[in-house]
Amino acid sequence: MKLTNSYARLGDNFYESIHPEPVKDPKIFLWNYKLAGELFHPEILGLNNQELAQIFSGNTILTGSEPIALAYAGHQFGNFVPQLGDGRAHLLGEIVDHQNLRKDIQLKGSGPTSFSRNGDGRCALGPAVREFIMGEAMHAMGIPTTRSLAVTTTGETVYRETPQPGAVVTRIASSHLRVGTFEYFAARQNHRALEQLCDYAISRHYPELRNEGDDRFILLLENVMERQIDLVVEWLRVGFIHGVMNTDNTTISGETIDYGPCAMMGVYNPRTVFSSIDRQGRYAFGNQPAIAQWNMARFAETLLPLIANDEKQAIDIAGQRVSEFPDRFKEKHHHMMARKIGLTKLLPSDHELISELLDLLEQKQLDYTISFDRLRQSLSSPSEEKLITADLGSWISSWKTRLQNQQESEVESQALMQQVNPVVIPRNYHMEKVIRSCIENGESSAAEEFLEVLASPYMATDTTAQYQNVPDDADLSYQTFCGT
Repeated sequence: MKLTNSYARLGDNFYESIHPEPVKDPKIFLWNYKLAGELFHPEILGLNNQELAQIFSGNTILTGSEPIALAYAGHQFGNFVPQLGDGRAHLLGEIVDHQNLRKDIQLKGSGPTSFSRNGDGRCALGPAVREFIMGEAMHAMGIPTTRSLAVTTTGETVYRETPQPGAVVTRIASSHLRVGTFEYFAARQNHRALEQLCDYAISRHYPELRNEGDDRFILLLENVMERQIDLVVEWLRVGFIHGVMNTDNTTISGETIDYGPCAMMGVYNPRTVFSSIDRQGRYAFGNQPAIAQWNMARFAETLLPLIANDEKQAIDIAGQRVSEFPDRFKEKHHHMMARKIGLTKLLPSDHELISELLDLLEQKQLDYTISFDRLRQSLSSPSEEKLITADLGSWISSWKTRLQNQQESEVESQALMQQVNPVVIPRNYHMEKVIRSCIENGESSAAEEFLEVLASPYMATDTTAQYQNVPDDADLSYQTFCGT
């Protein structure tokens, strides 16, 4: 396997050239066989675990690899930081997969860089396992996401609140371009670099815009915004809470990135927050659409010098596009929610039906995933219909009447609901149990069993029931923490 690095051709002001820091005793802890098969040719797939561990810990550098740490800025909890960058990650290079798609291969936890800000550049095993599992769960649910190829233990100790085993995650992404990457050069008023970055992003992610001349910049904004709308709609579909929607965690590709303090919503409440660092609830479940629009406004600001020479004209053009976000989001969100309750076509009156359902879920403190699964099952199971009717009362009658008024049969409605309502999700306390087992036992069987169940999120298997139950305290005391 020979890597290339098209990003390194942009110029050394886009990154720092730096090799990963070698680790003591690397061992493959988790390996993504399916993803590896999509990426690599037999010469890599035929390597033994020790050879793979040397590569994916950063100890061995592959042919063609030019390890770099990317420069970027970002708004973190609304506050602008002009220089962030990869403080514990190294982009090894790019590979073209079997579908002819270019993918980044990045190591995370691979040692300090000039962007580390006094950090150790390392990752603990727990956050590494979380990222691997969450990426695969999101992928299986059909949500755009970065994925993990490997978790490699280092044989070294990482010091956080307590000493923990160290690990390196190998992350695969369509690219690592972020809103924060554009903010980095905008803050320095480097318009030439901004144009380079735009053209690179267009070539990599939106090649249909390459021949649009000066219009390509505003069209880039529109396309990135559309992908962010689609992404957040998908998050809300399954109850995902990112936890740290900073602009440096907002990708131009529209993929979910950075699973640090993320969590899954159990009991439905749009104000749900689990992240220990989100003390004001900025990134609560129900705030995610508004934050996505805010992030797109920051992206638009970086493009103003390229959109028009006259600043007022540029602001008017970009502002008009960003102002369309709420209506475009609302339309897609309503269509998504309609599918969750088995409606193939959305009527104006359905908005009230959907709103009433969400209000009931919140008032009755009902589990989001289980409630929609029970709705689906109630169309063919009298016992499930009895259970969900006890929870939702007369709303069930209104819903059934609405289903009867559409041309599709209840069997077709149930099939539609099964496509969009997961049976099993990576529930928070199951995730913590799995991570704890991995750390305490030093082996990966608990993670592998969990991953096997999560690979079939829309269909119950023999072991699904082991991961469907909810915690006794309904996650009231649950908190997530940043891996750094």
